[in-house]
Amino acid sequence: MNESLVKNSVGIVKPQKIHFDSPLNLRSGKVLPNFDLVFETYGELNANRSNAILVCHALSGDHHAAGLHSSKDKKAGWWDSCIGPGKAIDTNFFFVVCPNNLGGCAGSTGPASINPETDKYFGPDFPVVTVRDWVNSQAMLADELKISKWAAVIGGSLGGMQVLRWAISYPERLHSAICIAAAPKLSAQNIAFNEVARQSITNDPDFCEGHYLDQGTYPKRGLTLARMVGHITYLSDSAMRAKFGKTVSDFEKEGDNFGRDLRAGTLSFGFNVDFQVESYLHYQGERFSKNFDANTYLLMTKALDYFDPSFDFNGDLSKAFSASKCKFLLVSFSTDWRFPPERSREIVNALLNTRKEISYLEIDADQGHDAFLMPIPRYTRALQSYLYRLHDEINNSAP
Repeated sequence: MNESLVKNSVGIVKPQKIHFDSPLNLRSGKVLPNFDLVFETYGELNANRSNAILVCHALSGDHHAAGLHSSKDKKAGWWDSCIGPGKAIDTNFFFVVCPNNLGGCAGSTGPASINPETDKYFGPDFPVVTVRDWVNSQAMLADELKISKWAAVIGGSLGGMQVLRWAISYPERLHSAICIAAAPKLSAQNIAFNEVARQSITNDPDFCEGHYLDQGTYPKRGLTLARMVGHITYLSDSAMRAKFGKTVSDFEKEGDNFGRDLRAGTLSFGFNVDFQVESYLHYQGERFSKNFDANTYLLMTKALDYFDPSFDFNGDLSKAFSASKCKFLLVSFSTDWRFPPERSREIVNALLNTRKEISYLEIDADQGHDAFLMPIPRYTRALQSYLYRLHDEINNSAP
């Protein structure tokens, strides 16, 4: 067993699955007659069921947020640095629930599931789902778990967008909304990045118009390229310089760093991989293409593009939050250029306009958008402190 991973971890965890026979009406107008949701839980639910936290995952995440699935695992869940005994989301105090969203590829019903009407893979016939649809399905999960009100709903990036939708759609069902490294809607630049990624996938000859699983093919090249494009946006320039600029070339002054380390120490004068950053992107794309479904990637990026809670309120974000009753914590990171701090401040200003109780923290960090996944001390201490206070408030107000 990997002792370093087990230490301060939630330990070995087992995914759970719930089947829902109740239909889910989607924002597109289509109906999902039944579906499965896979999820994991960490910690213990208290007697009055008031200490539950919902964690919402981002684009490439899933239900495995913390712990290990077996003693042979080499890597813990995607947010293991923040979830566990004594960590920011302290499982000594909270019961944490993390589901794999509908349309995902880690066990919940999605494009790689079998369509009961055809006995074939859903593939491209799986309906487009939105953040609102995910939140509605998560509310159904909460009902099954007999959790009437979350102590907090927490998420970063696309997960943060789900947090905002919870505060709008279910104002009575959460004490606090913790939205990290997110935005009230995508910019044109972000939509453009997503479209390039989708085109990379759909133009792969092995995509087969989305029916690749039935055809026995897989758009590996397209998905690899899509991930490479996306991964560039998750890292800051300073993070890339630090990661790929450990040597100083003849053309650089001592102390300069442009992140141009060569992979083999010399130029190939061809179209091979010359630079460390190229090698890194190829590795990230290759690894991702082995573990993710291409149709799911298309769905997730569309959910990002479509997210705009102000849409139903004539573009007025403040009105969108007018019925929200929870307190809010917004966190942004200085070098995040995918969802920069000014996008979080848009949300903050909208909440202030409606006199909501809000805390805002802007963290100086070099890691770019991926910073929300990192154990940055000031970030994790602030999150932990906020949640401890929330725990005390809920307990002191309990009958």
